[in-house]
Amino acid sequence: MTEEFLHYVWKFRLFDQKALLTSNNEKVIILKSGDHNFDSGPDFFNAKVLIGDTTWAGNVEVHINSSDWDRHHHQSDKAYDNIILHVVNTADKKLFRESGEEIPTIEIGDKIDRKVYENYLKFKSNSDWIPCSNQVATVSPLILQNTLDKLLLERLERKSAAILNSLSLNNNNWEETFYQLLARNFGFKINAEPFELLAKSLPLNILSRQKTSLLQMEALLFGQAGMLNEHFEDPYPACLQNEYLYLKHKHKLQNIQGHLWKFLRMRPVNFPTIRIAQFASFLFSSNNLFSSTLEVSTSDELRNMFLVQVSPYWNTHYLFDKASDVREKHLGENSADNIIINTVVPFLFTYGKQKGIESFVERALFFMETLKGENNIIIKKWKEHKLPVSSAYSTQALLQLKNEYCSAKKCLTCSIGNYLLKNS
Repeated sequence: MTEEFLHYVWKFRLFDQKALLTSNNEKVIILKSGDHNFDSGPDFFNAKVLIGDTTWAGNVEVHINSSDWDRHHHQSDKAYDNIILHVVNTADKKLFRESGEEIPTIEIGDKIDRKVYENYLKFKSNSDWIPCSNQVATVSPLILQNTLDKLLLERLERKSAAILNSLSLNNNNWEETFYQLLARNFGFKINAEPFELLAKSLPLNILSRQKTSLLQMEALLFGQAGMLNEHFEDPYPACLQNEYLYLKHKHKLQNIQGHLWKFLRMRPVNFPTIRIAQFASFLFSSNNLFSSTLEVSTSDELRNMFLVQVSPYWNTHYLFDKASDVREKHLGENSADNIIINTVVPFLFTYGKQKGIESFVERALFFMETLKGENNIIIKKWKEHKLPVSSAYSTQALLQLKNEYCSAKKCLTCSIGNYLLKNS
């Protein structure tokens, strides 16, 4: 038996509630199990129970054994003074307040639905990709959709918290914060960190002063990336280098280290040099980065904003001074969608929440519904389990499900796990 399972049992009242008695033989009727507390303090707030002829409102504490109260030193913690009921698997000791009054305790160990407990143990010991691997496809469409709705909002709220933290560090400058997160996502997973460092080393207001010249914007970005520190044979990188040395001195800039960028085991089209060139072209073609995205109403229009052409040099190069066959290197649709999902949508959602403009929140969710779902390893596995993966709405929710619940075996706090525990 675990406290986690007892919390679950109490929260959803998965035990026989008939003839509940305290250790003092007073009848107990549960009116409200309370709000589950996942932080320090009592396990459930705002519960309501009828003990004898008196209705009590307050907090509930749950333990495996009643003696755990002393073992956890609750007797000396003021946060537990207003406990109205102690719920335990086994009542092995009577407990008293400082006043000498006994703390009402009920024992539920022999009243728990054994089928639910057996299912819980099976989930906890399961070594499959997800604990409910053999059953998840049997969940009703209504429960599945409700779960996905909740998970997507949960994922967006988590991303929103990170955005608000960055916004605070940027003195509530939405444009600068958007620029930094956009840069991070242009690096995708492998070069996300150096891309973010690059953006933070080069404030948007400095970069925007070169809006009339793509060459100068590339010079600033490649220079700040630490990629213009050697001798070049090609005229183009040599020109970038000269421009950068002038701009670096003018704006008193300090570049990041070039060794931070990762090229190993990457397709050349994904090299950070190409991503920086694409980022430069996108910034060059855009006015008021974040403000412009607020005006876009369709995912197709949004995607087209990112499908920009790189400067001509990069159509014949993947690296400086190393010519290659001619190939246009605009950002692909899947990459553009990925950036929209991880940058534009969370920002729209956060901005709408912060400003109280529901239409932006609704538009963020609309983009998720109309963008294609990702096709990474996790999503391929969900597809094998017959779950919906056609839209970004579903795939983002399923990523949240796998990463935050399934991998940690948090079946008791998962709506799907809840359903299967009670119905398997």
